[in-house]
Amino acid sequence: MKPLEGIRILEVAMYGFVPSAGAVLADWGADVVKVEHAVTGDPQRGLRQTGTFKVEGDPNPNVAHANRGKRSLGLNMATPEGREVLDALVKEADVFLTSFLPASRARLRIDVDDIRAVNPHIVYARGSALGPRGPESDKGGYDMTAFWARAGTAVTITPPGTEGLITPPGPAYGDTVSGTNLAGGIAAALLRRERTGETSVVDVSLLGSGLWALGHSIGLSLHLDRAWEGVTPNAHGSPSNPLSGLYRTADDRYISFVMLQPAKFWANVCHCLGRPELADDPRFATADSIAAHTQDAVKILREVIAGRSLAEWSERLASLDGPWAPVQDTLQAAADAQVRANGYIGQAGDLELVSSPVQFDVEDTVLGAAPEFAAQTEEILSELGYDWDRILALKAGGVVT
Repeated sequence: MKPLEGIRILEVAMYGFVPSAGAVLADWGADVVKVEHAVTGDPQRGLRQTGTFKVEGDPNPNVAHANRGKRSLGLNMATPEGREVLDALVKEADVFLTSFLPASRARLRIDVDDIRAVNPHIVYARGSALGPRGPESDKGGYDMTAFWARAGTAVTITPPGTEGLITPPGPAYGDTVSGTNLAGGIAAALLRRERTGETSVVDVSLLGSGLWALGHSIGLSLHLDRAWEGVTPNAHGSPSNPLSGLYRTADDRYISFVMLQPAKFWANVCHCLGRPELADDPRFATADSIAAHTQDAVKILREVIAGRSLAEWSERLASLDGPWAPVQDTLQAAADAQVRANGYIGQAGDLELVSSPVQFDVEDTVLGAAPEFAAQTEEILSELGYDWDRILALKAGGVVT
C-alpha cells in the first residue's frame, strides 16, 4: 500500500510547477483529479517543442512528466453548473492544489475562504512565482525567471566574462524542484491535520525554492558579504585539493573526484591509477603538503587519467574508497546501471519517466500514465453521483468535456 492511498487531491493548475507536485502525490498513491479548461485543457498539452527537441503525436513527455498517474476532468468552472461540479469535488477532497494567481482565484471563487466554505477541513495548497506576500505577490512567472534568474543560480553558474547568462539545463528544471517541495509541504500539512484536526494553507514559490536550492552559497555570501563565484571552465575545481575536480579521459569523457579529505584518500587513488609510487611522494604526504602542491598533483593526475578511456577507469576505480563519478549526459544517466537498479526510472504507460525521488520500503515507485485530456470526466462525475442523463446534459451545455 502506498503511503497516500485514500487521499484525494483536487488539482486546478497549469504548466509544470504545481502539476509536478500533483505528480509526486500521485506517485505516492494519492488519487489526483486534474481539473482542466473545458475547451483548451492545460496549456502544457500544446507544448511540443522545447529547444531543438520536438515531439510528434502522443504520448508527449512534455505533458506526462508532471501529469502521470492523474485523472483528467474538463470543466468550465465559470458556469453555475460547473461550479456545482467543482463544489462536489471539493467536498470529497483532502487537498485543493492550485497555481492560479490571486486575481483569477478571486474571479473564479477558488480562493482559500471560498474553498473552505465548502470543505472546512481541506488543506489548501498553492504554488506561486514570487510568494504570497510582498508587493509582487500578484505577479506570475516561470522557473526561468523566478527560480533560475531572480534567485541567483543564473549569475552564479555563468563564468565571469561571459556575455549573457547560462540558461537552465533543461525544461521545467526549477518547476520540478519546486513541485517536489510543494508535495512535501502538503504531506506535512496532512500529517498535522491527522494529529491535531487543524488545516493549513501551504505555500511554495519558485523564488523561495530557487533560494533554497542555492541556500548554502547564499548563507556563505551573507556571512562574508561576498557574492558567490562559480569556477572558470577548464579550471580545476579546488585550488588546494587535487582530489576535488574534473579530469578528462582518453575518449574525451570526464571523471569527477570529490574527496574532501585528500590525505585520507591519496594513497588509494594512486594505487587505483597505477601510480603507487606517488603515495610515498613527500609532496603529497600530508593535507598541508597536498594543499601546497596541488598544482603539481593536478598536472600528474591529468596526464595519467588522459591515458585511458572512461570505461577502463570505471573498472579500475571500482575499488576506490573515495567519492567519484563519471560525468554523464541525460541518455547516459538514464542508462546507468545504478539508476536502473534503484528504479529511479519507471514505466508510465508507453513512456519511461523519472520517478519522484522518495521511495518507501525499498520498493520501486509505480508510475501511472498521464491522462488524455478529459479522459476520466464521465468516471469522475459518476463517482460524484451524476447519472448518465445529467452527464450528457452537462456535456451538451459545454460545462464538461
